[in-house]
Amino acid sequence: MPIAFLVRGDYIQLDQLLKATGLCPSGGHAHAEIGAGQVLVDGSIEVRKRAKLRAGQQVRYGGETVDLMTESIPGGA
Repeated sequence: MPIAFLVRGDYIQLDQLLKATGLCPSGGHAHAEIGAGQVLVDGSIEVRKRAKLRAGQQVRYGGETVDLMTESIPGGA
């Protein structure tokens, strides 16, 4: 089952996302895994440690999938 992650603001950096979800124990570990080509963003390998991710995108790492979401506004468009 995918992990739903709520993006607050316009974006979250890839390294911060991996740390915030607990998929990587530290920023240094996240940087190493991203640099080694172990992280997929929307199905493609992403090697930019500080890639800006927005709601609607999907990240795959270590057998886990993270769906980036935004807050739903009741009655909103």
